[in-house]
Amino acid sequence: MTISYEGQVAIVTGAGNGLGKTHALALAARGAKVVVNDFGGARDGTGGSSAAAEAVVAQIKEAGGQAIANGANVADFGQVQQMVSQAMDAWGRVDILINNAGILRDKSFAKMDLDDFKTVMDVHVMGSVNCTKAVWDIMREQQYGRIVMTTSSSGLYGNFGQANYGAAKMAVIGLMNTLVLEGAKHGIRVNALAPTAGTRMTEDIMPAEVFALLTTEAVTAGALTLCDKDAPNRMILCAGVGGYSVARMMETDGIFLPEAEQQPEVIRSHIEAIENADGQKALKAGGEQGEKFLKKAMAFMQSQG
Repeated sequence: MTISYEGQVAIVTGAGNGLGKTHALALAARGAKVVVNDFGGARDGTGGSSAAAEAVVAQIKEAGGQAIANGANVADFGQVQQMVSQAMDAWGRVDILINNAGILRDKSFAKMDLDDFKTVMDVHVMGSVNCTKAVWDIMREQQYGRIVMTTSSSGLYGNFGQANYGAAKMAVIGLMNTLVLEGAKHGIRVNALAPTAGTRMTEDIMPAEVFALLTTEAVTAGALTLCDKDAPNRMILCAGVGGYSVARMMETDGIFLPEAEQQPEVIRSHIEAIENADGQKALKAGGEQGEKFLKKAMAFMQSQG
């Protein structure tokens, strides 16, 4: 089996450096026409230049591929719409979107300015929303689309000094979960990538010898797995240093308490049973939680005759 993207069009945001660059190069090497998007700012999102994106486009073209550069700020929906129009004008379709653009403004929550919190949310969350919204109807009409969100272990599990980044990276999981449900009948599959890679986002937070092991290529191999025609749906694929795993949110089976016992003291006394992992499941829609509790309530009522 060979995964090919011949005849497909991909948009990769934040593709001037690091993971996005490697994603764009790998997609192009497998036949995709690629929109290389990069605002060209610094790691904290300041500044702006098209030079990085244009350099990646030149590299793709030198290798015989097709690509165009775009400098849209993903936090600006108008600019994102123009980017998607550029892809449609050039190639007439959009098959793949990798929401990779991101910035860091790390500080402990006590010291963090709320403007820095909001800016990180705007780029990671609204950037993913804007890009996805701009291609959504195109993919619906095509009855085909592959969208990859970029999440992080900082969001899934927490990381000191990254309250803004962690919140943003969990928000895109919530976005993915609902888009999976809404896109399924239109041939749209949505997944998330949780990378561990050595990029300019991480180069000053780990030793040089460790940084050298964290190749972007190892992560990109996972990203490409999430956006081919046989991609899974609703997967959080963790990738780094040649390791690959899946993260899931599980819900325990839990317990039922009759009305008279629905008190915090009683709940506390049953906490071990509530936490018991036997029979826990990864739910597929929010309504499943309510259905589970209703079934428990109905079973109790029936047991009372």
